[in-house]
Amino acid sequence: MTPSSDISRLLEIMAALRAPGSGCPWDLEQTFASITPYTIEEAYEVADAIQRGDLADLRDELGDLLLQVIFHAQMASEQGAFGFGDVVEAITTKLVRRHPHVFDAARNLSPAEVKHLWDEIKLAEKRERREARVKMGMPAEPDEGFLGGIPAALPALTRAQKLTAKAAKVGFDWPNAAQVVDKIHEELDEVSEAAASGDRDRIEDEIGDLLFAAANLARHYGIDPETALRRTNAKFERRFGAVEKALALQGRTLTDASLEAMEELWVAAKNAERA
Repeated sequence: MTPSSDISRLLEIMAALRAPGSGCPWDLEQTFASITPYTIEEAYEVADAIQRGDLADLRDELGDLLLQVIFHAQMASEQGAFGFGDVVEAITTKLVRRHPHVFDAARNLSPAEVKHLWDEIKLAEKRERREARVKMGMPAEPDEGFLGGIPAALPALTRAQKLTAKAAKVGFDWPNAAQVVDKIHEELDEVSEAAASGDRDRIEDEIGDLLFAAANLARHYGIDPETALRRTNAKFERRFGAVEKALALQGRTLTDASLEAMEELWVAAKNAERA
């Protein structure tokens, strides 16, 4: 098979990789569960390419992510559950349904009306999903309450932000960011108290509360906490690398240097970035 920009060729290639007897042994032994970590990893690599502003890499990473969608759809098709066409139909139906103010010229909605309609549509979609699960012979989704529907597999900071955002829709929220900052100080004091007790479970619990409050603060400022933390991770790596290189120029290694010496070089790297 030759490369092609036609999606049908990609579908053919994936089917060939999964063909019993002639396909790839590795691809044939995969399941939804075994592929899931790769799906998550590819999504992060897309985010990384965007953060680095590397459009050439983004093209390739989007292809890798698309492959994950094709892979899952192929396995579902083999089980007679659904195919790639059903995936495309589901998302196109959802997009049109959720944007009547775009696709229905007769509707002229205000932003507030769009938001209200969006919530109604989401509820209707949830009912349809339950009916579809029953038709597929799957158990109905349990009633998860108002905060239901936020995937547990999301990164913890992202999920914390989504949980607080959803609770805020019914008024369960701090009125302003300053109050969240006060809450962070309160949680930090509780971490110190827990640390003094030496109780590991309590320390973990209080640190969790602190991180949850930090994610809530990010939401109040319209900041994605995962993006902010990735940015800080990259900054730490960059500055630590500068410390390592500076030590190497002095004929020293990280293990040779004192904490004071590394801190001095860290400050120098920090100041150099700000210059």
